[in-house]
Amino acid sequence: MSLEQAFAAVERHDLAALTVLLDGDDQLVATVDGHGNTLLNLAVSAGDEQAVALLLERGADVARGNVHGWTPLHQAAHLGRVELTQRLLDAGAPVAGSARGDGGTPLTVALFWGQRATAELVAAAPGGLTPANLRVAAGLGRTDVVERLFAPDGSLLPQAGAGRGFYRPHGGFPAWQPSQSQTEVRDEALAWAARNDRADAVSLLVARGADPERDVYRGTPLVWAAACGALDAAARLVTLGADPNGRSSFGGPGHGESVTALHVAAEAGRLDLVELLLAVGADRTARDALHRATPAEWAEHAGRAEAAARLRR
Repeated sequence: MSLEQAFAAVERHDLAALTVLLDGDDQLVATVDGHGNTLLNLAVSAGDEQAVALLLERGADVARGNVHGWTPLHQAAHLGRVELTQRLLDAGAPVAGSARGDGGTPLTVALFWGQRATAELVAAAPGGLTPANLRVAAGLGRTDVVERLFAPDGSLLPQAGAGRGFYRPHGGFPAWQPSQSQTEVRDEALAWAARNDRADAVSLLVARGADPERDVYRGTPLVWAAACGALDAAARLVTLGADPNGRSSFGGPGHGESVTALHVAAEAGRLDLVELLLAVGADRTARDALHRATPAEWAEHAGRAEAAARLRR
């Protein structure tokens, strides 16, 4: 009961109530719910810096993962919580542990969502550039590392595709089995460069044979760029031949099928991406396969009034 009360206090951002509960039970800080989450995991999810500071002061285990291996640092990094990521790193949070598959480090989960700021913090920590595979190097914009992962004959070195057991941050995304196909590794890295707005890495990978139209796992590079607000990468992709009306999957199986980048930019309320895509010929009347909705209707459904209005002009 006290754990439920403590969870509720964190959700309400009620530091006084949380303090009283911790004072009354010195084991509470280490108690876990049915998924293995501690109060520290929840406080990070809620973005409550005061609760995180209190829990760390009371001895919360900054290295403890839940049943998926997901630690507080994974949570902070993938949500883009810069201050909390730094606080956890300062408290000794491990940077190399994997969650949801081999290579699912805090760095990787940040890059999956295009969270550049937290990814760069983790990568700068000792041992933080883990795993140093192609998609991570591309997501960080480390073109020097990208180059080193290619052999002189243009093929990829084995390390380029290592540590790719992680491919989804939660069960809402469909199951998939990454392969060691050099084409897949290269094309996936392009999508990771795009979502993190690494235009130079985009150009390098396309020059090395990556396909700007390929949907390796739930999104083409242009769709991911649109979703993450990666304006420079989106513009570069179009310049390099990406079709602004290309069709793609996106997100979970009930979310996006046969969507365009304009659908996703509209849903995210990315007005700058909407303008770019319209300028290069994106079709505002296109309908996706699941909902038979236009980009304007996606914007309305997501509560993005400005984007909807722009698309209806």
